[in-house]
Amino acid sequence: MTTGLFFNLLGGVGLFLFGIKLMGESLQDLAGDRMRRLISALTSSPVKAVIVGALITALIQSSSATTVMTASFVHAGLMTLKQSVGVIMGAAIGTTITAQLIAFKIQEFALPLIGFGMLFAVFGRSKRQKFIGNCIVGFGLLFVGMQTMENATFFLRDRQDIFLAFQHHPMLGVLAGTVLTMLVQSSSATVGLTIVMASQGLLTIDSAIPILFGDNIGTTITAVLASVGLNRSARQSALAHVLFKVIGVLLFLAFLGPFRQLVLLTSTDIARQLANAHTIFNVLNTLLFLPFVEPFVRLVRAIVPDDGGAILMGPRFLDRNLISASPIAAVEAVRKELVRMGLLTLDMIRDVRTAFLENDRRMIDQVLQTEKVVNELTREIMSFSTDLMQVSLPPVLSSSLSFYVNGVGDVERIGDHAENLIELYEYKIEHNLTFSDLATKEFEVMMDLSEKAVRLSVEALDTADDMKAKQVLKLEDEIDAMERDLRKRHIDRLNQGVCNPGAGVIFIDILSNLERVGDHANNIALIVKDINVIRGKEA
Repeated sequence: MTTGLFFNLLGGVGLFLFGIKLMGESLQDLAGDRMRRLISALTSSPVKAVIVGALITALIQSSSATTVMTASFVHAGLMTLKQSVGVIMGAAIGTTITAQLIAFKIQEFALPLIGFGMLFAVFGRSKRQKFIGNCIVGFGLLFVGMQTMENATFFLRDRQDIFLAFQHHPMLGVLAGTVLTMLVQSSSATVGLTIVMASQGLLTIDSAIPILFGDNIGTTITAVLASVGLNRSARQSALAHVLFKVIGVLLFLAFLGPFRQLVLLTSTDIARQLANAHTIFNVLNTLLFLPFVEPFVRLVRAIVPDDGGAILMGPRFLDRNLISASPIAAVEAVRKELVRMGLLTLDMIRDVRTAFLENDRRMIDQVLQTEKVVNELTREIMSFSTDLMQVSLPPVLSSSLSFYVNGVGDVERIGDHAENLIELYEYKIEHNLTFSDLATKEFEVMMDLSEKAVRLSVEALDTADDMKAKQVLKLEDEIDAMERDLRKRHIDRLNQGVCNPGAGVIFIDILSNLERVGDHANNIALIVKDINVIRGKEA
């Protein structure tokens, strides 16, 4: 193989991958927030999860991206392990669309497609037209890449002995497909290359099918790598992907002869046969696993036990049926969800404290993931409360609901400040900045006061405790006074050259964020007092 042919093959793979990426991103942009709505529509039904996984993968043209996204959702608590298994199965089906497109052999139309797409991409008046143009360009580039790969692999016709080994030793083909896909991290690319080589006469159907099986195993590496550093729930999701593919391949290898006969019945063209083999394998494998999702999930959990690390994203107490059935219970559900949201922000503040005082970098991801949950709860509570406000409520309940809605903003802002603080910690460690012993001690005292204010405000909200609310009001005065005092002391240390200027700026920002946390805890305490006042008047 000459250097020129190697670079042609490399360029062909690059064009192919870029075409898939451009087409997938454009389709994703066209879909807007529909993908989020698809995910939120997931229920405990594995069938619905399979459909969602297939649709998402058909949109973004990458099963690896879908499974990585799934692992992230499981890590954040947006999705359960059982739901993720269904999505992973669906992703396997959705990704076969690329192989079906490749088998159409429309390379001669590739350049006209690119030119036509560029007209939309460059001269389109709306974003939608530009996205459509980019999608068409990506589709064309996919086939230009295919043509380039075909030209680059032509020399292999003289080395068919290599590929005959895959026919006689299927496990070698599986291994080759697995390793190649792990390196490229795109099963679509390696399936495409397999179809190209078969079309050139380099591979027979008997030697190509094992490689396709290997391609399906190799694609699991992306989710495995993505799950490193995430919680056990995410690693369980990645393991489920690996087991789903490996067990499926072993089952189909045991019935390779009948599977080959089934594939041959679908078409006389080898490119189409391989595309169909890819689709049939993933559809049948999904159908085989679907009735056994529960025991499969138990197997995954037996290998990687739960650690309770995932946070449930989305509301726990809000039920829209309550709005019409029992508005009183609906208002109480809002309060409970707000308390839960407050407890999450309290966890964030505690994680920030751990990060700074114990130099625990794991807290960065933990805080950022919890912030996503808090933001999701904010949207859900506000949406639920808006609908609830349309119902006729007694004056006390109506006023209480309004106070709770105001409280959502304060709780959400505490989460935002915790996010700011963890980003300051991340900046501190990235730039190797250190605080003086005195500054560290001052930070700890200020942090403890702010954490106590948040804890008492959430407890007051949970129990309608006026005494705890009053404690928060006193703490707020202490926090404000301490912020002013520590700021002055720190500026004095900077002027004396005792503290590093870079660390000094970080310290001032920390004080500011903690003072704002105290302000929002104070607002929550005032809400508790106001609600108690209106309840007292009614009594």
